Amino acid sequence: MVGRGFTKLCLFIAILVPGQVSAFGADSPQLTISLSNDDGYDAPGLRALVDALTPVGTVIVAAPALEQSGKGHSLTLREPIMVSERKQPNGATWYAIDAPPATCVRLALESLLDRRPDIVISGINRGDNLGATVYHSGTLGAAREAVFSGVPAIAVSMRGDEIKDYIATAAYIRKLITELRSQGLLKPGLFLNVNAPAGGFKGVRVTRLSMKLRPDGYERRTSPRGRLYFWPGWEHLKDEAEGTDVWAFVRGFITVTPMVLDVTDGKGLESYMFLETAGASAARAQ
Repeated sequence: MVGRGFTKLCLFIAILVPGQVSAFGADSPQLTISLSNDDGYDAPGLRALVDALTPVGTVIVAAPALEQSGKGHSLTLREPIMVSERKQPNGATWYAIDAPPATCVRLALESLLDRRPDIVISGINRGDNLGATVYHSGTLGAAREAVFSGVPAIAVSMRGDEIKDYIATAAYIRKLITELRSQGLLKPGLFLNVNAPAGGFKGVRVTRLSMKLRPDGYERRTSPRGRLYFWPGWEHLKDEAEGTDVWAFVRGFITVTPMVLDVTDGKGLESYMFLETAGASAARAQ
């Protein structure tokens, strides 16, 4: 069953395009916004978000010092985490962290920030994160870690690498969080995956996640010294199922996919209840 909150989300995001949503009013308290990514502290997508969001909130960066793409939800558990503090002209301290994205967010929320932010935004990732690739993505891992900790989060990705496209995508994210706030949706449990095409877009679509996986392969090669190695391949996703994020994205729309943490197969629970009976019998037989 689709919840009332999801329906409400669909109604306003479906028409949310640049120029239609004003910035926070002068009397609105500013948000505290924590930014992270998987492309690294100095990535252009992160800088575009800083520029777009600074006028409407207190922005703090806690991001990997170097690129951490494809790290998924990897956590640093058995080694020290090195942190470089970067003092900003406004007096704020930002953090470049030698760790995967999810670790950066966890460390920021638990130890680095003075208080919990109102929202964590991860991105803008260089390259889209559509379909089942969300399970591989460090961008999504950072956002997911925030949601685990009770902080609303948005993962943002973009196909392309032009500065003008980063600026346009960041402007959309500013409008998106403004509207989320006005609708009362900027609260724990919010977890959105946003993908923007390069070179402009036709509008916005609220989509379901495609379960297609990129058909990446590995090219077998031999080094000059005769050693076997493999070079990872990469291809764009294809999915002709209308309503998926891939379907809308390739047709020129920004896609907004509401995500959840609970991946339990609710429909399948009943099918496995026989295991409880079998387990009880095995316990009695011991």
